[in-house]
Amino acid sequence: MKHLSILVPELSVLQAIADPQYLFSMVNQFLAVAQLQPLFDVQLVGMKSEIKLNNGLYTVNPTQLISEIKKTDLIIIPALFGDMQKAIEENSELLLWIKEQYEKGSEVASLCVGAFLLAATGLLDGKRCSTHWGFQNECRIMFPNVEVVEGSILTEESRIYSSGGANSYWNLLLHLVEKYTDRPTAILASKYFAIDIDRESQSAFALFQGQKKHADEAIKKAQDFIENNIEERISIDELAVYVGLGRRSFERRFKSVTNNSVLEYINRVKIEFAKRNFENSRKNINEVMFEIGYNDTKSFRTIFKKMTGLTPIEYRNKYNKVLMN
Repeated sequence: MKHLSILVPELSVLQAIADPQYLFSMVNQFLAVAQLQPLFDVQLVGMKSEIKLNNGLYTVNPTQLISEIKKTDLIIIPALFGDMQKAIEENSELLLWIKEQYEKGSEVASLCVGAFLLAATGLLDGKRCSTHWGFQNECRIMFPNVEVVEGSILTEESRIYSSGGANSYWNLLLHLVEKYTDRPTAILASKYFAIDIDRESQSAFALFQGQKKHADEAIKKAQDFIENNIEERISIDELAVYVGLGRRSFERRFKSVTNNSVLEYINRVKIEFAKRNFENSRKNINEVMFEIGYNDTKSFRTIFKKMTGLTPIEYRNKYNKVLMN
């Protein structure tokens, strides 16, 4: 039997504790119906016997304390809530325990922004990691030795798993079910919980937020220029001259503070504008494309799909309510 330790940290999200507990308990029921032995010993694990969440609105009583567990097979770290640095500090006692269990052979999985707590253990240094699309840049800043993967639903490396944002963690949980049981059981669970089992990207849900939490005023000036001239075909040389930097220095500084090359940033700003148009207007694909400075349909389609996981038509059909009315 596999011992599962679902952590109950301070300042964590209740649903990200309850959902894995529900899923793995249901898998045990599926196995029982098939006249098989239950596979998972599911425990809620915490630093103390009572943990209050959401400013005391909910109380969770862990079934085991970390001091009582000598060895576990899988640790699930739920999403944290609020200020990430404060949440890490509130749960500092868990960091050493997670690391010790990993060194004993445990696997570790973080859900959504639970990746911040996992990264704080040092176990992600030099490794790939997924987290909520809205926190990717903050994660890169706080943990520069971690490779935060853009837009990914889940990552797996050296017995460590992490998931993308919000409900993306269901895809990681189903991945773990399949790993520990088999594909048919994972499919059954996906149908029971109405989850698309093989979704690979959270890019379609992401909002590009500009990454301006830095102190390089020349680069902020370039970012503002890009955002205020969405219809123009902007060149890197033009931007470098505009902010008074040499091209090589400009590109290096831009990449350093935004984690995007200049060209990637320009395309992200333009594609974000296109997404909003596809969601809220009756404009056709070419109209939107021309408005943001593209004149090659194939190139626009390729860039759009790379950034969102969907073609422009697929995106518009999925999210445009105006066309549905």
